[in-house]
Amino acid sequence: MPKLETYKKQAKLLVRWHREGNFSIGGRIRQLARYRTLSDREALALKFPLTEAQEIIALEAGSASWAELKASTEAAQPNGEQPRTQDTAVASAKPVLYVADVDASAAFYRDQLGFRIDFLHGNPPFYGSVSRDGATLHLKLVHEPVFAAGAAEREGLIMAFVDMPNVRELYAEYRAADAEIVQKLTKQAWGGTDFIVRDPDGNAITFVG
Repeated sequence: MPKLETYKKQAKLLVRWHREGNFSIGGRIRQLARYRTLSDREALALKFPLTEAQEIIALEAGSASWAELKASTEAAQPNGEQPRTQDTAVASAKPVLYVADVDASAAFYRDQLGFRIDFLHGNPPFYGSVSRDGATLHLKLVHEPVFAAGAAEREGLIMAFVDMPNVRELYAEYRAADAEIVQKLTKQAWGGTDFIVRDPDGNAITFVG
């Protein structure tokens, strides 16, 4: 768990971004139930004290309140210390997919591939996140294709690689959902079994077990 000082810095950064008019924090402010219906512009017009920023950071860290986060952090770090290796440990990696419409892309991953929508930033959204179990994909708006026409298909580019304990069951699920499967379930020479799904923006996602 990060040090309490790290969470304090994150909260102060949120306040600074709000003061600077950074629209990217609108989605984070809407995590507070009382602000759920606000637009980005309305969120930036709010009075936004440090206590509310701390409340958001606590929610994002999985705690019900800043006091709970503070108590759990301090309990996990007796005498204010923590293992040196924790500061440099890599927790996870999240592939970023380039899409033409973040809202539509998030709906595709939710409705066809069984992901949940974690957040959408912006109104309309310019960045978002979807996840299913331990896999998370980020979605970034681009106004023109990142690759030359046909390059992704021609080069067989894979945008994300998702490990699955039950790849055969997932394959059957996606076939039933009429997802665009561009490589059927295949036993590979290196020992894995995988299949590839393509999203509406041409991003190829490999699911492997």
